[in-house]
Amino acid sequence: MIDLKDDLPFKTQLSDLSALAVLHTTVLLLLLTHSCGGQHHVIGPLQPIVAMAGDDVILPCHVEPAKDVESIAVEWARPELKPRFVHVRRDGVELLIDQNPSYLGRTLMSINKLKCGDISLKLSKVKLSDEGTYRCYIPELHRDSTVQLLVGVVSSPSIGLTKDMSGAVVFECESKGSYPEPEVFWLDGEGNILSAGPTETVKGPDGLYTVNSSMTVEESHSNSFTCRVQQNNINHTRHIHIHVADNVFMVPSWDPVRVSITLGVYLIGCLVVVFLVWKCRCNQTKVQHENDIKLKERDKMITSHTIRPEHQSLCEETINTDREGHIMDKLMAQKKDLKKQRETIISLLQDVKTQIEENRRKLDNPSSWDREKKQKKRERAKNVLEKRKTEHEELLQITERLLETTEDMIITMIAMEAKQQN
Repeated sequence: MIDLKDDLPFKTQLSDLSALAVLHTTVLLLLLTHSCGGQHHVIGPLQPIVAMAGDDVILPCHVEPAKDVESIAVEWARPELKPRFVHVRRDGVELLIDQNPSYLGRTLMSINKLKCGDISLKLSKVKLSDEGTYRCYIPELHRDSTVQLLVGVVSSPSIGLTKDMSGAVVFECESKGSYPEPEVFWLDGEGNILSAGPTETVKGPDGLYTVNSSMTVEESHSNSFTCRVQQNNINHTRHIHIHVADNVFMVPSWDPVRVSITLGVYLIGCLVVVFLVWKCRCNQTKVQHENDIKLKERDKMITSHTIRPEHQSLCEETINTDREGHIMDKLMAQKKDLKKQRETIISLLQDVKTQIEENRRKLDNPSSWDREKKQKKRERAKNVLEKRKTEHEELLQITERLLETTEDMIITMIAMEAKQQN
């Protein structure tokens, strides 16, 4: 049997403990609520902000939890600048005296958004020099955050092609006035990346980049090619496509064999002319001898005032023969053709030298993605081009000699005709 009196103190103790627990919990909740609600943070974006030069951009930044900051100080700055302030507000007024001159008239904060804790900054007419790290700071809260701004300039690439003597096609892709520095890739019709030479990059005084990439294709199963200009920092890519005809990789019809045959024909023609001129010179010697005899006989026949009709000038016959054969016309035509031939060979020789230099550059500075098979093919091409260069040089020398001989013949024929007329 339990005594009820003894039970009263126990109930009173239990009630006191429950009240103490409730009070402790309530105080703890109040402390936690005050702690969480009383702290503010300044939050910026996790990723860089990208803007194109000339555009307007918002640099986002806000107070969390939201708080009216219209009447308190807000600072935007770039630590590397002098002065460092980009935009400053104190006591609800914008202070322009401390602002960096390069941002004058180009920054703005929204009053309506400031009341909601949004301290984002609008930057107008973005320049390349605006790229960098920005700090948004509220001195009263002792809180700040950073915003990374990337500025980009894009340009449309252009593409062209030339063809060399071996039948290979040289594609060239150029992009002028880009920022940041772009990368250039070549792709075939199926989207596979092709091997190309190193990209040539030039940075202009305005800070913009010009890139140029060339690719030599000796043979291909695809007639479509793409030049891709990529700027990874600003996540921007541009493409340009080119489609070539089926026969573009065929070897050109003009080759050293045709040159050799043509020169051989010219050589035969020149030998014929040389023979005719030699014969004419022999006739001239004979004429001179006959003239000497004629002069002696004329002195003997002075008294009779008679000259024998059979003593006609053999040189007149030679001149008539020359006129009938049109030797002079043939020589002049020969001279004109040889000059054209010389110009053609000089042009071919220059093309071969350019190809040799380009091939040597690729051999000396192979791309990281060049395969061993590609390098061996370039070695073979080097030998072919060197042999072709030697052939062109020899043909050029032959042409020069034939042209010189032809000109000597023309001068000789003119001198002979003038002498006979006198």
